[in-house]
Amino acid sequence: MTEIKSEYDVVVIGAGHNGLACAASLAKTGRKVIVIEALDSPGGACATTEFYEKFSVSSCAQWLYQLNDSVVSQMSLEQHGFELSARNIPTTVLCESGDHLTVFSDRLEGAGVSDKDKAAFKSFTKQMLKFCDVLSKAFKRRPPNLVDRSFGDVMALLGLGMKIKMLGKTDMRDLMRLGLINIYDVMEENFDNDLLKAAISLDSVMGSHMGPRSPNTVFGYLYRHMGDIYGYGRPGVSVVRGGMGQLGQSMAKAAKAMGVDIELNASVDRISIDLDKVMGVVLKDGRELRAGIVVSSADPKTTFEKFVGLANLETDTLRRVKNVRMKGDAAKLHIALDGLPNFMGLAESRLGDRLLIAPNMEYIEKAFNPSKYGKFSTSPIMDISIPSIHDSGLAPEGKHVLSAIVQYAPYDLEGGWEAGKQPFQNLLIDCLSQYYPGLKHQILSAELLTPVDIEERYLIHGGHWHHGEISLDQILMMRPFPGVSQYSTPVDGLYLSGAGTHPGGGVLGLAGLNTAKEIISQKKNRTG
Repeated sequence: MTEIKSEYDVVVIGAGHNGLACAASLAKTGRKVIVIEALDSPGGACATTEFYEKFSVSSCAQWLYQLNDSVVSQMSLEQHGFELSARNIPTTVLCESGDHLTVFSDRLEGAGVSDKDKAAFKSFTKQMLKFCDVLSKAFKRRPPNLVDRSFGDVMALLGLGMKIKMLGKTDMRDLMRLGLINIYDVMEENFDNDLLKAAISLDSVMGSHMGPRSPNTVFGYLYRHMGDIYGYGRPGVSVVRGGMGQLGQSMAKAAKAMGVDIELNASVDRISIDLDKVMGVVLKDGRELRAGIVVSSADPKTTFEKFVGLANLETDTLRRVKNVRMKGDAAKLHIALDGLPNFMGLAESRLGDRLLIAPNMEYIEKAFNPSKYGKFSTSPIMDISIPSIHDSGLAPEGKHVLSAIVQYAPYDLEGGWEAGKQPFQNLLIDCLSQYYPGLKHQILSAELLTPVDIEERYLIHGGHWHHGEISLDQILMMRPFPGVSQYSTPVDGLYLSGAGTHPGGGVLGLAGLNTAKEIISQKKNRTG
């Protein structure tokens, strides 16, 4: 067991993927770093849990899509047990008639899709990837400070402007237009096939409190598909062998190999502050870890309201913290199956695909509408994985695991989740059975995680996977809010490094790398 000291250069709160990436980067510079984690395993929402006897599942994040190559290479993760069991997985949009549509990274198959839509899909994908490439460099550095601009900020803005200009007049005009409108209208302009339009629309709103007609949803699509530019295993989604928890375990092993101390089952009581300067962290068991720098990879509300404390916040900062929108609208369903799933009209070779229940854009929009009033939809959206197809170790021989991200499931459910959880789970199984008639006869056990469960299990305020909505008023220099959007905070020595900071949620690792760069850069500026 690692001996835990009482003095460090840096204390990192949270052993999620961003916290571990940040800790490892700082340790490489010779700093003494410790990571404090309240849970009993590293990885945060990158978790693998056994939900039924010998049945394991990625219990929060289920797909690897956006993890930056730099995280894998800098931490040598492949040398510490990180491995993909499948990559470049296509998406199949299920149809009740069995005439499903399969969307590959470069082509379409099935559902009677027309040659016109096939050609339009190639053109659309090509243009979207151009736009993603333009934005990708902004994701790999701190967002520019528009008030106190440094030379680096000016150069970054000029560089972004030049990349946009180099798109050419047509693409530049389209980027400016698309960034502000909704994905519904864009789909209507480009395609005829309902399943195709639904698949792209769902990618634009997944994990958010938005529907296809909501403003700024085109940005949601671009954000998700950044993984096609810099994601490990690109293009498309991947499955991690051993579940997403194996990523957390591999990152923890790599960080320890670089000299990082990691203490699990250690809850933070508060961040110690004296005269607006960080002094360290006080744990709930009474121990104090002294450090001149504290990095919190917890969400912004947890960091400021619980760890910093309202009494240590100025009125303006307090108001901004309270206004961060981060109430989850997604649930997670896990089912232990007594055999191989059998979806109507779906070839066995397609069972390992990313499977969607989202027949058209109107269906998605109607599913979203009740959540605005604290109700779940009677026609839910599902993003389904059967990971045991790719990784037999997740279930006993001959058995399988079904995992589904479910939209929309409002955090503040009318009547509360204690009363609503079982009815919603029954509804989800009924919905799945429309496409998979034998499902109920194969269920050995089922588990539903609501946003409230996700909040309690993974200590994420509001159960929001992204630590805050991914929308134009909460991205770049606005994330999580002005004044703390360059990772540093009004408290000297306190930095944010979680999904609630730039560039945002998902399993990217860039917030962790960027925060480390900022800390190293500020130290050089002070001593240079």
